Amino acid sequence: MGKSRNFSIFLLKDRYDFSNSLKDGHALEAIADVTNLPQDAKLYILDAVPQPPWWKRYFGISKDLIQGGKGAICFLPAGGRWFALTFGHVFHSLKDDAYEYDFGLKVTLNCVDPKLRSTDTVDPGTSKRQRTQMPVDADLTYFDFDKDASVLRKLTGKVKEEYARYFKSATGSSSLHINSDMTPSDLTERCEHLLELYGREDYKTVFPNIRDIEPVRDPILIDLLNSKLIAAFRAKSSDVSLTIPEIVDYHGGLFTTFSGAGNSPMYSDVSMLDYHEYLAKRQIVLNDVDVRVLKTHRLKLCDEAGLPKQDFHIYKCLLCDVASENSGPAYHLCDGNWYCIDKNYVARLKADLDPYFLTTDLPELTSGSEGDYNQRLPALKAEYICLDEENISPSGQSQVEPCDLYTVSEGAGVLVHLKISTRSSQLSHLFNQGLVAVELLKCEPESKKKMLALVEGKLNGNTGGVYLGPIDTEKYSLVFVIATRKDIAKKSDNLPMFSRVALRRISKTLRYMSVPLVCSFIKDSRVKQAAKEKPRKRRIAGVEEAE
Repeated sequence: MGKSRNFSIFLLKDRYDFSNSLKDGHALEAIADVTNLPQDAKLYILDAVPQPPWWKRYFGISKDLIQGGKGAICFLPAGGRWFALTFGHVFHSLKDDAYEYDFGLKVTLNCVDPKLRSTDTVDPGTSKRQRTQMPVDADLTYFDFDKDASVLRKLTGKVKEEYARYFKSATGSSSLHINSDMTPSDLTERCEHLLELYGREDYKTVFPNIRDIEPVRDPILIDLLNSKLIAAFRAKSSDVSLTIPEIVDYHGGLFTTFSGAGNSPMYSDVSMLDYHEYLAKRQIVLNDVDVRVLKTHRLKLCDEAGLPKQDFHIYKCLLCDVASENSGPAYHLCDGNWYCIDKNYVARLKADLDPYFLTTDLPELTSGSEGDYNQRLPALKAEYICLDEENISPSGQSQVEPCDLYTVSEGAGVLVHLKISTRSSQLSHLFNQGLVAVELLKCEPESKKKMLALVEGKLNGNTGGVYLGPIDTEKYSLVFVIATRKDIAKKSDNLPMFSRVALRRISKTLRYMSVPLVCSFIKDSRVKQAAKEKPRKRRIAGVEEAE
């Protein structure tokens, strides 16, 4: 048996090969003088000029210290497709859309034993990314993987005995990471075998919990979905938002800039409004923006001094929901990939959630913010108490609001949480906030005591038995109120797909806690205000300058 080595393997998409898979301006050099290269393969190497590390000058080190990046990409034809085997960190030189995003994950799912070691997941509703590791092999259920809310991005596991002669373990995401003793002459055959594994659907039997959400691979369907994305983007629909598509390092601060049509100021957040502003300042009208533009423009991450960290094309940073048609599946764009949500799962979501959506006698939103509405409501409906921005968290923990509005109905304390938005991330925050508040009130004596004091203080000495009794007995109901311009009659269909998923998960938890749930829409009839140009400050090397 030969020496085992680490391999990182990408499967290129059908129309890609060595000639069109590398980013423009890459620093790789094609090498022809190679003795052990498989037939028809192409090799590119990175031979960067060694440079002193930044900390040499920082500490005033006199010793001669240099470091340089080395790496290689081997493009290999196998089974009618092209593979890219990367060594070192040169995989960043591959175009973002040149390779199959689910190759490594699907191969790993098809070849590993059901016992796993590590998973990476993303919640498309909130863009929350999480890595979970176990010291020993464990079932997927031990990784807190929520099939209703998470998309599996990466996993590591021990391979089945039938594949052990090829490699012992596999880690799959976009690429496949394996440790193997294969020689250069073995590469073509092994890649053909991996391609065959990629085409299987064995994982649907072994891992049935991940069948409801799957990536879209049909180019015709992807083109159709992209056309719907562009239409929503041009209309500034709330169904489209901007996010960071990877786990990032926040050390040194995190700021964003845009490029592709000239440089932009540094922004302190990731916002679609900022990207729209960038387009406007560069005199690019929204009707001229297409997928090509979104894949040319880039979102760049940098620290407070402007030093670059990571960058992605805008398309990979978009989140978008496309609703189902004619009882078909729904689709969600995340990390540059379209995901298909099983139509039966969509139907189950609607059947589960629509009964929670009831009409309300709360007035519509005519002006102001959420806080303004909460403050005004007790004057209009005296049975409500405003607890917006109050805190019931135990000592030493971050602030948790009990609710925005509190009242009593049928002997239960009604915790009302309000949100002016149907954006996925904001609704997911609303739903989680409501659940956390209920858990604290039912499980934390200190939180219960704080709630009693808050309500008693709001009563101004008036008889509070009706309001305080449910807190003493811990009998609650939870109400989510959402202000929207959408058609209220559509009920749960008004929510983004992964907000529906989050709400379903929370509804199950509340049912176990014997806490009734109601969701209601109120009309957002505020007059839209014309946008005003505001001076923006940007940071240059840590110094704020007026733009």
